Amino acid sequence: MCGIVGYAGNKDTISVLLHGLEKLEYRGYDSAGIAYLENGEIKVSKCKGRLINLQEKLADRHTENIGTGIGHTRWATHGEPNDINSHPHLSKNNQFCIVHNGIIENYISLRDNLIREGYHFESNTDSEVITHLLHFNYNGEMIETILKTINQLEGSYALAIICKDHDDKVFCVRKESPLIVGSGTGENFIASDIPAILKYTREIFIMEDNEIAIIDKDNITFFNSFGSSISKNEVLVTWDEKASEKGGFEHFMLKEIHEEPESIRKTINPRIKNNHIVLEGITLEKPKKIAIVACGTAYHAGVVGKYLIEKLLRIPVEVDIASEFRYREPIIDEDTLTIIISQSGETIDTLFALRKAREKGSRILSIVNVVGSSIARESDDVLYTWAGPEIAVASTKAYSTQLSAIYLITLMMYEGKDKELLISQLKDIPDQISKVIKDMSAIQKASSLLFGSKSIFFIGRGLDYALSMEGSLKLKEISYIHSEAYAGGELKHGTIALIEEGTPVICSLTQHDLIDKMISNIREVKARGAYVMVITQESHCEQVKEVADMIVMIPEVNPVFSPVIAVVPMQLFAYFCSVEKGNDVDKPRNLAKSVTVE
Repeated sequence: MCGIVGYAGNKDTISVLLHGLEKLEYRGYDSAGIAYLENGEIKVSKCKGRLINLQEKLADRHTENIGTGIGHTRWATHGEPNDINSHPHLSKNNQFCIVHNGIIENYISLRDNLIREGYHFESNTDSEVITHLLHFNYNGEMIETILKTINQLEGSYALAIICKDHDDKVFCVRKESPLIVGSGTGENFIASDIPAILKYTREIFIMEDNEIAIIDKDNITFFNSFGSSISKNEVLVTWDEKASEKGGFEHFMLKEIHEEPESIRKTINPRIKNNHIVLEGITLEKPKKIAIVACGTAYHAGVVGKYLIEKLLRIPVEVDIASEFRYREPIIDEDTLTIIISQSGETIDTLFALRKAREKGSRILSIVNVVGSSIARESDDVLYTWAGPEIAVASTKAYSTQLSAIYLITLMMYEGKDKELLISQLKDIPDQISKVIKDMSAIQKASSLLFGSKSIFFIGRGLDYALSMEGSLKLKEISYIHSEAYAGGELKHGTIALIEEGTPVICSLTQHDLIDKMISNIREVKARGAYVMVITQESHCEQVKEVADMIVMIPEVNPVFSPVIAVVPMQLFAYFCSVEKGNDVDKPRNLAKSVTVE
């Protein structure tokens, strides 16, 4: 979940590295650092905290005779966030320097062996063993040294390496952690994600596991795990740097909420032709069973998918958290379609879950945003959401487009008489979301009243319960308010004991056949003193106004599609609560955007 950047060229190396780290800070932001070669010596500058601390530290740094360097933004896994544990890490005699994303599982035994060989460790990180191991294995040949080193490592890694014996080059290698190489004119780049280098180039190579790359200002060379030179195909990035800028919004999260209508259009419109679903290159026949596997927000999209698929297709669906799926024995086989959902396509638990499903013979259909990502490459079929870059750690448009992809998959297999009507209604969703975003006054008022609450509960039934899980997660992620989502029917089984005078309860009430049941649940929490905000359509207002303290209206919509619309007020509520509390909305504490380690 850390960010890595590397550069070889004639530009101001420090400025290039700092710019790249700025674009990668969403991947890790408890410390940052850079290393560069100057007059044949490796110089390191790093510090705890946000990138601004490092930028201030280097503000007056002159960059003569600097042509190569590496940088890192850290999200701590081993060792507390401090200056010493920050990357980059130097080897004995300052001969090697590395930055690392991933986890080295056997670092303790490696460290103990290296200590016996006379190596001294400065940090508490797992990463420092790599730089000392490179030094220990070094025979003057870098490819041989890197191969020998990675063969001793257990775990995941994306590594960028500089060596003072090769002061014009940056070396990199990856296993199960993302890494790309960017091709420029008189300069070349390494990064863990595209935004870091998009200012300079849109021509990239995607690294595969155990591949090594060497860059200097004029050349890029790739090697396989046997040390043989290989060729790779270049990929052209189709979006530009402006797509990852705030565009006048105070925060990326608010910008990305406003982008949801257009993002959904990009997901669905090219796949609807003459009111029929056409998923090019994907042939879907109704499987006997569907397994949906994901993490976090993507998992919540999967829960909505379960309700939807079972309702419309009458196919049994299991939804699993990827980190649980991979460590149990799921009952899936060649008659099961496994749907993998991941925004980045690099989520490590989800990637391993995919591999487990494949081992059992299941067909893999992935829903991802990032073209060429690991999950996309290892799937039988891929449905790209084409949502563009999502920078805010709290996911918004990724969830909406993932739901839209699930609607496409479901309606493609659906054979009901109302199929064309449902497809037509799906096309209307972006305009309906725009209406919600246009009038945020009720949500802003609610957040100004409730942002000081210790706990806020979300309740719902059916699709509304699935939706409530995502609303609760968003609030927890960025406002740090304790929040839980419960099925309305579970209140009597203990949950209602947590409701006391003034406790906020947010109720999504969009499922026509469950209105009476939910109103009964609202009366139950109101009787215990709850303050109730209801998200519902205008057609239900008369029934709801007697029991709600506040009503947030969404457009009239087929209940099947309500989750993708009703989630927007929940996202905005979380956003405004976070703003009211003065939090860093885009970089919530202890979280990172892409979870590439266990």
